Amino acid sequence: MSRFSEVHELVSSLEADFDKFYNKGNSAAGTRVRKGMQALKNLAQDIRVDVQNIKNNG
Repeated sequence: MSRFSEVHELVSSLEADFDKFYNKGNSAAGTRVRKGMQALKNLAQDIRVDVQNIKNNG
């Protein structure tokens, strides 16, 4: 479950930047959102690979 915690923490850390970008029009917050979403994508891919390996190896 530590992987889930990593995902949860990452999404939670982006909440303020989402608000600043979408509701207040802060462009710098948009850059931080994009960077955070890329990190989330990479983390999700790592988790997918781990799950597949565990599934295939028993």
